[in-house]
Amino acid sequence: MANAASGMAVHDDCKLKFLELKAKRTHRFIVFKIEEKQKQVIVEKLGKPTESYEDFTASLPANECRYAVYDFDYVTDENCQKSRIVFVAWSPDTSRVRSKMIYASSKDRFKRELDGIQIELQATDPTEMGLDVIRSRSN
Repeated sequence: MANAASGMAVHDDCKLKFLELKAKRTHRFIVFKIEEKQKQVIVEKLGKPTESYEDFTASLPANECRYAVYDFDYVTDENCQKSRIVFVAWSPDTSRVRSKMIYASSKDRFKRELDGIQIELQATDPTEMGLDVIRSRSN
């Protein structure tokens, strides 16, 4: 089981879209999905730069695991505009056990492919990845 899961390939599109988010800021967020039959991580959804955090959280399915990155803009106490790239490992309690195991065992390898992640969150429900949580981890 672990060998099969850790052998997940990462589709080139995942890296390309992440670079676009990081360098060109052409996306607000990206939701990634593991295609179990093809044994690879693919891009499931791209969020436009104008989309909100609520749009991002609404893109995560209630009963299925996903990986996601979110480009979080905020203003510091010193009134400086900053940005952090947040990686979310979304693993709701209601998702299948096999799915949780595959996502958990593939996470580190997938994250290594995305160079530039500044904050990592593991979330099983929306409260664990609220804006307040991200803000507290950004400083």
